[in-house]
Amino acid sequence: MHSDSSNMYDGRPTFTGVVYKKTIGNYTVHTNGRVVPCELSNRMRKQLIYPIADPGSLHHRVQKVVELEHMDPLAVGDEVRYILSEDEKGLIIELLPRRNKLTRRSAVPKPLHLGAHPFEQIIVTNVDQVVPVIAAAQPDPKWNLLDRYLASAEAGDIPSLICITKLDLVKGRQEELLEALEEYRRVSYRFVLTSSLTGEGIEEMRAALGGRLSVFVGKSGVGKTAMLNAMQPGLGLRVKAVNQATGKGRHTTTNLEMFPLDGGGAIVDTPGTREFGLWDFEDDPAYLFVEMRPFIGQCRFGLDCQHGDEPGCAIRKAVMDGLVSPRRYQSYLQLNKEGFDVSRNL
Repeated sequence: MHSDSSNMYDGRPTFTGVVYKKTIGNYTVHTNGRVVPCELSNRMRKQLIYPIADPGSLHHRVQKVVELEHMDPLAVGDEVRYILSEDEKGLIIELLPRRNKLTRRSAVPKPLHLGAHPFEQIIVTNVDQVVPVIAAAQPDPKWNLLDRYLASAEAGDIPSLICITKLDLVKGRQEELLEALEEYRRVSYRFVLTSSLTGEGIEEMRAALGGRLSVFVGKSGVGKTAMLNAMQPGLGLRVKAVNQATGKGRHTTTNLEMFPLDGGGAIVDTPGTREFGLWDFEDDPAYLFVEMRPFIGQCRFGLDCQHGDEPGCAIRKAVMDGLVSPRRYQSYLQLNKEGFDVSRNL
């Protein structure tokens, strides 16, 4: 393990690593193959508020210290800088810039408590691809739910890879499945058809995950465990054990773990998809449906168009012209009306 040659902190060398596991204030950081248990420094537990004024009129001193509210400041996937104590434990002193992040809107208690409000929860950062997992049958595919997973990935500017499991259950009657997937292929989404029973698609899936940090999303029962076990023996069982230990996904942002893959890369599973949704996306939601992007701003009412009943809507015309899938368009309308909480679609 090598320290950062140009960085010192309190006279001690610093190291950089990636957060692989977090459990309420405790972190496991990987640095060049070494696993280091870490805690947060006190300075990272607070948010420092500096004065906004002419630098000549006020000294640059902390005016107010605010405890970080609601959220853990670190996420699985974060690159951090830390120092080592005498007992070889780490103290994290800095969060390095994030390349991207996958977030969700927090659940709000019902009935609504006074002052309660939703906030952003960061699920995982520095992601290479989001992998929505959908079963070919048992349970039947929910394409609107898939659309919301894809939209959430688009909001984070993260590529997606659709994984279809249990292909053996529709052997000889795959036409409806392939027809639905063709809608996604036409707009450049990749997908892999797999069966843990027959082994179909497992090698392709293994290659698609190699060398990348992949985040799995999907309902329970879709066959993730069996597929991961087929891809790497024991992997699915390890992932399942973590998920069960975190209360079946109720605390996915405080108890998460990244699992290295034998061929390089790693995966993170995110149970608890009932609360998976977008946070603070200010642009036209149609932007999250890639096939609709060329038509945004072309409507009679410009960027004010909701792409519903308004006259002169370019997106609705694109649907009628066969350039946008009617089913995906209906999925967009539902999403735009209800918001991005996928619990409405389960």
